[in-house]
Amino acid sequence: MKKKPSDRVTVVGGGLAGSEAAYQLAERGVFVDLYEMRPITMTPAHHTGQFAELVCSNSFGANEGVSPAALLKEEMRLFGSLILKAGDQARVDAGSALAVDREKFSAEVTRVIESHPRIAIHREVVERIPDGPTIIATGPLTHESLTADLIRQLGEDPLSFFDAAAPIVFGESIDMDYAFYGSREGGQDYINCPLTKEQYERFYEALVTAEQHEKHDFEDASFFEGCLPIEELARRGFKTPLFGPMKPVGLSNPLEGGRRPYAVVQLRRDNAAGSLWSLVGFQTNLRWGEQKRVFQMIPALHRAEFARYGVMHRNTYLKSPKILTAALNTRMRPDLWLAGQMIGVEGYMESAASGILAALNAARYVEGEDPLVLPRETMMGALFYYISHTDPASFQPMNATFGLFDLPPEAQAIKDKRERRQWLKDRALRTLADFLDQRVSHYA
Repeated sequence: MKKKPSDRVTVVGGGLAGSEAAYQLAERGVFVDLYEMRPITMTPAHHTGQFAELVCSNSFGANEGVSPAALLKEEMRLFGSLILKAGDQARVDAGSALAVDREKFSAEVTRVIESHPRIAIHREVVERIPDGPTIIATGPLTHESLTADLIRQLGEDPLSFFDAAAPIVFGESIDMDYAFYGSREGGQDYINCPLTKEQYERFYEALVTAEQHEKHDFEDASFFEGCLPIEELARRGFKTPLFGPMKPVGLSNPLEGGRRPYAVVQLRRDNAAGSLWSLVGFQTNLRWGEQKRVFQMIPALHRAEFARYGVMHRNTYLKSPKILTAALNTRMRPDLWLAGQMIGVEGYMESAASGILAALNAARYVEGEDPLVLPRETMMGALFYYISHTDPASFQPMNATFGLFDLPPEAQAIKDKRERRQWLKDRALRTLADFLDQRVSHYA
């Protein structure tokens, strides 16, 4: 790679974090060289060369209320997040969650990136960390050559865990004689596939005894709790899925006189046309033939045709507390920032949010300004403080969660959990708005 002039920033990786970082930099007037190896070199999980391709769920999580996921999105909107703008345009019905038509979403991000006058796109593998201001946002499937160079320069062996995607079925193959529309929050956004106790017992036995893919070279990796394969969840106990993705609470089956099912599998719309539906919470490592056999035991899916089977892949992340500051630049090299899942954040929005902060500070670097650390009273600030300050010996990937906040006495005095979360959310948004008004210039 050629050495870039100092008024340019190199971004390596065109996933959610890299796309967000490139856009944020360009909107601040900085010229960007964006490197993405796909489609020249593919990964085990990707299928296209589009920017911000979604390889797992098509859901970005809660979009309303007082959940940590909803708060994180509201903070990102204050920065003008590209990922959320594209998500809003590609939204499909999913109750209070923000779920997207994955093809429309990636196409919109790609359109914005490719048409931006300050972003130059390079389709090639980057095998070494570039010179000059650089953001590495290559995700958990970073090319082995670049991973080796990161280890060499940063001095830390990568860690890893399993991540999995759920299968997707064609809508026309769902037998609606055994299913009904509905949502636990009200509305008609999901297809619900009920099971009786006897049907669940047969399904459970088949699930826990089905043949899995071999783990091959990553037997030492663990599962991330937030994306646990359904068969692994089931092995924890007969009723465990009934308190997880198969819980019937909040649903009444009109096919059975409004009674609550014993168990239920929910299907979420995967595209705007409603021709594709994903099995919610059914990420899996079962062999493809076993997926068809076991999941077709669900009455509504007895003739299901699979558009995509569930897959599992290795996610690599770094021991960030030894490597990163809360500004997301490396302690060894102030002009090198890391973003995305590789830093140990888990989730689409968490990855994109890290791209925002990395871009903000890369832009400040080329402008000759000091880096900014976001207030710990905000969800983004609390998350990136955890990433950079937790005990390295116990470091694990982290989602946005209210548990990252230190609770002041006034919050501790609020006994109602929802009211306390609302107080924390209001404080976070107020703090971030004031911070941006005082410390961050407007976008170009």
